[in-house]
Amino acid sequence: MATNNHATKKRLTGSCYCGAATYAVADEFLYAAYCHCSNCRRTTGSAFKPFAGIERAKLTPTSGNEQLKIVGDVDCNDTHCATCGSLLYSVVREGAYVHVAMGTLIDAPAIRPAHHIFVGSKAPWHEITDNLPQYDEHA
Repeated sequence: MATNNHATKKRLTGSCYCGAATYAVADEFLYAAYCHCSNCRRTTGSAFKPFAGIERAKLTPTSGNEQLKIVGDVDCNDTHCATCGSLLYSVVREGAYVHVAMGTLIDAPAIRPAHHIFVGSKAPWHEITDNLPQYDEHA
């Protein structure tokens, strides 16, 4: 008996802090990393941003579209909740992909970050204590 692959693929849900903006994304991430660049540190208010990358078409805002604050342009931006400020995802690579801020996922994804990027500009007060590969810039 044939199965419908679309029916068996897991969808994950994500939300901002206040719950005003939600999204669904396929659990088909292509890569995941911890980014230590100054932009990710500033937009998250943290030492790094754990993110998972996926084709843009596989992420769908499910509620609160009017709450989305786009910082940047349509093909290169950080998408935040306008109410609470949470960074939900970043649109990257000329609009083809999104980097989902993993802290906004409600459901656990199958992927885990595989390395640290932009370690050359990491916060001087933060110490990386795992054994994952580290790259000064992109992996």
